[in-house]
Amino acid sequence: MAVPGGLRRQPANRGLVSHCTHHHIVVFLLTFFSYSLLHASRKTFSNVKVSISSQWTPSPRNSTAPELQPYELWNSSHLFQNAEEATLFLGTLDTIFLFSYAVGLFVSGIVGDRLNLRWVLSFGMCSSALVVFSFGTLTEWLHFYNKWFYCCLWVVNGLLQSTGWPCVVAVMGNWFGKAGRGFVFGLWSACASVGNILGAFLASCVLKYGYEYAFLVTASVQFAGGVIVFFGLLTSPKEVGLPELGADEDEANVEEDANRPLMGNDDVDDDDQNYSIQATDNDNQPKAIGFFQACCLPGVVLYSLAYACLKLVNYSFFFWLPFYLSSNFGWKEAEADQLSIWYDVGGIIGGTIQGLISDVLQKRAPVLAVSLLFAVGSLFGYSRSPNSKPINAVIMAITGFFIGGPSNMISSAISADLGRQDLVKGSSEALATVTGIVDGTGSIGAAVGQYLVSLIQENLGWMWVFYFFILMTSSTILFISPLIVREIRLLLHEWRLRTLAE
Repeated sequence: MAVPGGLRRQPANRGLVSHCTHHHIVVFLLTFFSYSLLHASRKTFSNVKVSISSQWTPSPRNSTAPELQPYELWNSSHLFQNAEEATLFLGTLDTIFLFSYAVGLFVSGIVGDRLNLRWVLSFGMCSSALVVFSFGTLTEWLHFYNKWFYCCLWVVNGLLQSTGWPCVVAVMGNWFGKAGRGFVFGLWSACASVGNILGAFLASCVLKYGYEYAFLVTASVQFAGGVIVFFGLLTSPKEVGLPELGADEDEANVEEDANRPLMGNDDVDDDDQNYSIQATDNDNQPKAIGFFQACCLPGVVLYSLAYACLKLVNYSFFFWLPFYLSSNFGWKEAEADQLSIWYDVGGIIGGTIQGLISDVLQKRAPVLAVSLLFAVGSLFGYSRSPNSKPINAVIMAITGFFIGGPSNMISSAISADLGRQDLVKGSSEALATVTGIVDGTGSIGAAVGQYLVSLIQENLGWMWVFYFFILMTSSTILFISPLIVREIRLLLHEWRLRTLAE
């Protein structure tokens, strides 16, 4: 990947296999499933919206049906007069969660770079599990229904869940270098989609017993995962006596500089000591960079703004797809939950393949641009999907491929690239902060989007919601267009050099 003034090219497959140990595999799996469990608990809420809406609104009855007394007892759960009001409140809860999640990401990234990543991650998982249990299970068992209480719990849940992504990306960045990072992180970033699939599967299995049991199951599994992470996760290679990642990459940089004098001018500013974010310290322990210093790193602001638009679209599918399938096509809620899995399947495949292609090209932005252009077409096609489950599933998977794939790349591989630029002098203590900035900005966009989706759907219909998605996807391309132009020019320049060399 090349971004203005920043990222140095690395051999695409250097050391990817030779430096891999069983510790790398354990870290890969633990971070993968820890974030999968966090996403599974979020997915539970989107999968049971229809059941919650039914619980919070009066049941339809004819005029001859007897009125149950006392009225307060039998109608205590009726927070809203109709399903439209309940749907709007559910959208508001999504917005509240994402806003608090976004704020938490900015803070969690800074905290993660200064405290033990394992402690922060396990605390977030276990605490969030308790909040999810209280929100969906405990309130139903106690028959306690209160809009303000739900809002407060979801604010706390957003803050706690925000500890997950910056920590797991930072841990992965400590263990896996730039060699093959697009493929490794593309495969690993499927953790969110796997979590969505897991959450949809668990919810659909127990939904017949009541939506409270869907929250109970996912919260219990997430809490157990947090305990396992606390006792089993290694945050960096030095904890087991392995060499740190920065040393190997610095050696690779020296070898590469000796072999490509024609490209030296592109990176001359990067070698100027005056541009270093971190001052030289006699202490071998690198210090975490500040929030505003991280924002000033090349490419961080552009990718953050682009991700705000793209995450809006991706999370709208995440939060509203089962509800859309149920309300628009009249399919049963459990069937809609299971069918929505295909969007995540497409995202898993898309993130892996596009990450591998970006490794081969050693550029990320052109791959994103091509995928997002196809995403515009797939969104238009999905908005006109017929009332056929097989056809809907195919188009849904294609849409997930071209939207979920780029979203996974920006939030994982590109965030890791941005957090380990030469300007940071190889310090891993920038990873969580940069990841928090990118993902936090994306979550702000997603938070605004969820409320807009509910408003657009209520006033204009689902077709205009898809037009809104197309606009946001196009805006994503616009924000990264300077990076796209720069990297395409570099690719053409390299192609001309190879042609002359032959």
